[in-house]
Amino acid sequence: MPISTPTASARVYRMKTAEHMCPFGLKTVDLLKRKGFKVDDHTLTSRDEIDAFKEQENVDTTPQVYIGDQRIGGYEELRKHLGMSVPNAKKTTYRPVIAIFATALLIGLAISWATQGTLFTARMPEYAVATAMVLLGLQKLQDVESFSSMFLNYDLLAQRYVPYSYLYPYAETVAGILMLAGTLVWLAAPLALFVGTVGAISVFKAVYIDKRELKCACVGGNSNVPLGFVSLTENLVMIAMGLWMPLRMLVG
Repeated sequence: MPISTPTASARVYRMKTAEHMCPFGLKTVDLLKRKGFKVDDHTLTSRDEIDAFKEQENVDTTPQVYIGDQRIGGYEELRKHLGMSVPNAKKTTYRPVIAIFATALLIGLAISWATQGTLFTARMPEYAVATAMVLLGLQKLQDVESFSSMFLNYDLLAQRYVPYSYLYPYAETVAGILMLAGTLVWLAAPLALFVGTVGAISVFKAVYIDKRELKCACVGGNSNVPLGFVSLTENLVMIAMGLWMPLRMLVG
């Protein structure tokens, strides 16, 4: 595995025109500097310069990194050369779900602090779950068409009634907003209970009965989150909220 030293040097050729500043070129220069390299930064400022460089070096893309007499390649090749992981847009990951639920929890704590002067209140879990519903709905609403296509792979109701795959993001978002406000519970609770129940049954059948390996549409139609326990938990939490909200109003 290559080891850089403060005296190591590298040459970088990257695109920097009036129309486009190559983000991977910036990442490449930054990474080399953070790893202790002295960087000889060559910017290609015109289409003629870029085309001439590609032809001369017989490469198709920029940036290009050279360490000594060795051509390393672009940003991803540099990461490999330095023994670092390479981002993979197609890799299965739970990161989007973790980010949403962690953010929702923090917002729930923030609302509790703002409204009651303390982080931990009886309603804090409600705030967090309702916020998560809104954030998850927002992810779906960014591209309802892509969401519906992925959702139709496993949702039992949507497979029987396709328009439901388009309505789902709106229902989830509206239910979350109403629960967050603590108003119109007569509408919010049935919505959450309905979509949560149908979703839980659909996920359970697809994953645990049919043993299908699918991507979850829970964070939108372009995600690489696997359909499974996390998706089932999301739906079970919505069911719990749909039951709890009217119960709390009755006992309160």
